[in-house]
Amino acid sequence: MDDAAIEEMFESIGAVTIRRLFGGKGIYSGGMIIALEFEGGLLLKGDDETAPVLEAAGAQRWGYQSRSGKLTYMPYWSMPESAYDDPDDMAKWVRLARDAAERHEAKMTRKPSAKKGKGGTGKG
Repeated sequence: MDDAAIEEMFESIGAVTIRRLFGGKGIYSGGMIIALEFEGGLLLKGDDETAPVLEAAGAQRWGYQSRSGKLTYMPYWSMPESAYDDPDDMAKWVRLARDAAERHEAKMTRKPSAKKGKGGTGKG
């Protein structure tokens, strides 16, 4: 999939940045990765909130099998097929992916709580 096609699919959220990533492409909005282009398809960033909605639309969670044989799932789901033919549907899924990325970013940038010290001078 060429960059111009990706940019067109994501135009509902404004400009996106596309970078080579893991044999595919990472699609970024506001510095956050919101989707992957891999083997000609799109994988949308998802989370616990969007997973049921994506799965109800027929999207599959992306995973890979490690050399040890363990199956590892990543927080990306296939783009629902209907979105490729319907710009309004595409816009809906793109916004959900961006929202999931924003929630993830908010979790990652929260300040850690202050640890309680033992107090005192450290002298025994």
